[in-house]
Amino acid sequence: MWISDKLDRVLDRFRTIEAELSAGPEPSQYVKLSKEYAELEPVAKAAQVLQAAEREAADLTRLIEAADTDRELRALAETELEELNGRLDELHNQMKLLLLPKDAADEKNVIIEVRAGTGGDEAALFAGDLFRMYQRYAALKGWTVEIISASEAELGGYKEIIAAISGRGVFAELKFESGVHRVQRIPETESQGRIHTSAATVAVLPEAEDVDVDIDEKDLRIDVYRSSGPGGQSVNTTDSAVRITHLPTGLVVTQQDEKSQHKNKAKALKVLRARLYEMERERKEAERSAARKGQVGSGDRSERIRTYNFPQGRVTDHRINLTLYKLDQVIRGEALGELIQALITEHQASLLAEVEANE
Repeated sequence: MWISDKLDRVLDRFRTIEAELSAGPEPSQYVKLSKEYAELEPVAKAAQVLQAAEREAADLTRLIEAADTDRELRALAETELEELNGRLDELHNQMKLLLLPKDAADEKNVIIEVRAGTGGDEAALFAGDLFRMYQRYAALKGWTVEIISASEAELGGYKEIIAAISGRGVFAELKFESGVHRVQRIPETESQGRIHTSAATVAVLPEAEDVDVDIDEKDLRIDVYRSSGPGGQSVNTTDSAVRITHLPTGLVVTQQDEKSQHKNKAKALKVLRARLYEMERERKEAERSAARKGQVGSGDRSERIRTYNFPQGRVTDHRINLTLYKLDQVIRGEALGELIQALITEHQASLLAEVEANE
């Protein structure tokens, strides 16, 4: 059975790392081993609990089957074994989830990009609502949010806003937010009281480190120019704005929010690195999943993933056919976790089914 084989390999590796750490490795090796140890520790601890429960079940079974066990003791052992078997089912399911293939990017920070789509001013207002939803959710999780660049719309909201969100397991929770978010509501400017449909796109990219993406300076064209604000007026008198073009892919990133050209270049490179890393992830995932459909949608940013219907106070995630009648709490970030957890659970179930089908 795949779970037994994989568990044996994980425990062997865990014990090996434990011994190597006790021996006092070199500082560089110590960091690497400590990280791997921390990743395997939850599995090892859960395995110890599972194995202890299995030993207890075996002892109870022997007691029940022994010819010299008196009737009262046998009845007590049978009751305990029945309860323990239920607990063993839970422990086995927990272990299966812990042993599922991990996304290498799950623990990374993210670059989140929210853009107004179809719907004009209303789409920009909705983009602003979505970004604030993520800000509030991040605050509830204890994550930090740093705005990298923002293009505000005339009536409020954003044409585009890009931010970095940092914290533990950010990408693991937010990665399913990528896609088209649709809103149905009556705009404040609508005198007839008609419901309008608008959209905004969200892209959640794992933040890449230098070791993840190797960018050759020869592959970059860097243009500098004078920053400009709404209406074209000059924001400052120096050529501080930066436009970076990655020649092999054609990706273009512009940054002008800072007064320093150096800071703008650093922020633009951060976004470019994240986009290149995501392109490579998508390419590898496409190769891996060529024979199967995406579990919770493809994550494609052209795919409509969720509808926020204000007149009915509901949010529907179309990938898992889940509807919550608590739109206000979702938009405030308070109930967003319910949607995210449902998506994670569905994704895990699909992965588990795939692993078991390939046993």
